[in-house]
Amino acid sequence: MIEGYNMGLIKNQIDKLTAEDKKVLLEISRKTLEDYLKSYERPKYKVYLPNLLKPRPVFVTLRDKNTNELRGCRGGTKADAPLLEGVIKMTIASATDDPRFSPLILEDIADVKIEINALTLLQPINPFEVEVGKHGLMIVKGLQAGLLLPQVPVSYKWDHNTFLNQLCKKAGLPYETWREKSGVKLFGFESEEWGEK
Repeated sequence: MIEGYNMGLIKNQIDKLTAEDKKVLLEISRKTLEDYLKSYERPKYKVYLPNLLKPRPVFVTLRDKNTNELRGCRGGTKADAPLLEGVIKMTIASATDDPRFSPLILEDIADVKIEINALTLLQPINPFEVEVGKHGLMIVKGLQAGLLLPQVPVSYKWDHNTFLNQLCKKAGLPYETWREKSGVKLFGFESEEWGEK
């Protein structure tokens, strides 16, 4: 089992986004969908909001406006690019490179709504410190890995153990793998989530 980690420390690593930051990122994500699916060239935008220029992990989720069904979701867990660039990259990947769905075309985007998750950095976490609704999780064993964002167990009304077991399933691992004492790594993170109405 993984040594415990004080997840409260994570909040000090990254500044919270402002309402303006979030609004601009949604606008850029929407414009990226439109511009990329017209030309299939990655667009560039200039933004001067400081929080958008700081490296931060990000996920972009696309859903059907009418049914709320998932239409694409891609992201990364490393803070290896400015948040602005991450949103552009993951918007394109969610629209065109999620293997679970056929790529979007320009005519599809009117029926799509966008959600963004800006993550804190991943940290090792003890399974029994996990709080449903607060923590997102990533499990790694050998070459297999799976990640679930903090809102996922809330939306499915999962309890603590169900969350951890569904994380194992996402990674293609047997249920209860998270209980193993060696060879398994469990990481926790927090997230700021927002989306189009």
